[in-house]
Amino acid sequence: MTVSATSYAGRPATVPRWVSIGLIPLINLALAFLVSGLVVIAIGENPLDAVRFLIYGAFGYEAAIGYTLYYATNFIFTGLAVAVAFHCGLFNIGGEGQAYIGGLGVGLVCLYFDFLPFWAILPLAIAAGALFGAAWAFIPGYLQAKRGSHVVITTIMFNFIAASLMVYLLVNVLIQPGQMSPETRQFLPNARLPAMHEILAWFGIKFARSPLNLSFFWALICSILVWAFIWRTRWGYELRTVGENPRAAVYGGISPSRSIILAMLISGALAGFVGLNEIMGVQQRILLNFVAGYGFVGIAVALMGRNHPVGILLASLLFGMLYQGGSELAFEMPTITREMIVVIQGLVILFAGALENMFRPAIERFFLRRAEAAGSRRPAPAE
Repeated sequence: MTVSATSYAGRPATVPRWVSIGLIPLINLALAFLVSGLVVIAIGENPLDAVRFLIYGAFGYEAAIGYTLYYATNFIFTGLAVAVAFHCGLFNIGGEGQAYIGGLGVGLVCLYFDFLPFWAILPLAIAAGALFGAAWAFIPGYLQAKRGSHVVITTIMFNFIAASLMVYLLVNVLIQPGQMSPETRQFLPNARLPAMHEILAWFGIKFARSPLNLSFFWALICSILVWAFIWRTRWGYELRTVGENPRAAVYGGISPSRSIILAMLISGALAGFVGLNEIMGVQQRILLNFVAGYGFVGIAVALMGRNHPVGILLASLLFGMLYQGGSELAFEMPTITREMIVVIQGLVILFAGALENMFRPAIERFFLRRAEAAGSRRPAPAE
């Protein structure tokens, strides 16, 4: 929302957009790390050393960069999923279940179409991940649009249903015969996404081994496609209109129910692409709990990124840094346990999400006063 006032010259004084998109998130992030530093001091460690280990662990060597971008890939998919729904006024917290079922679709293609070459399997896997994820999001979307069921409640329920369904399928249907672990057989080589170090090796570039794979580029493409859809298409305009004011949308001839279902379908499809990274790229088999909370972190990523693809990319990179750099930090400073890293992540979410408006009124008033003062020094426009 843009805050505005009227300047002396009669022109509207507004807060610059970069203040809301860039400055305020940076201030909240700095405060989160400041409080995290106080926690580190409280346990007897040097916060500057902790920051150094955190940054080095995330970007200091090739494998660290690969792991950071690998984590960021999942966060991009789930952050975009939350953002698309949010633009329609929906709080989709079912990304965990949608990613789970989307990964099932990707895995089934890799298991049962592995007689095809890789160039044919890849588009089928992308389509299956999108279709399965969208199908899992369709039911909560339909219930919200047609029956008035709240999407928060239904998506929470569907997360648990997805987990139970995957347990049943892997224990009773898809498990590899002769083994106890509830997982499928390994995919054949032509049904696996090439890792980034393998891709770079084709061009004669040496890069350390890491889970980073081809799905990272698909995540970047999805970011561009989401931006184009939301802000450059009629459907995106209708979706945003419903999110801002459903009554005005109806007055303008827009169907809220259609926009709600469309938003949930796209949101579920984006979440389903996590399966490309995890199932086809890293695990190379279907197994339990491969989502590992990425769907829930995507909520924080979307909030930090102001539901804009560029902001989501930056927020995903931040959380990828916290995941990978946090592991390095816990290794180098044993007193900072993995639970402490979760605390730091929670503080980032707290200040960038729940306390996002703590400094906003004062900062916006400051820039409004500056704009009004600048406007008063300009001559009034001629009548």
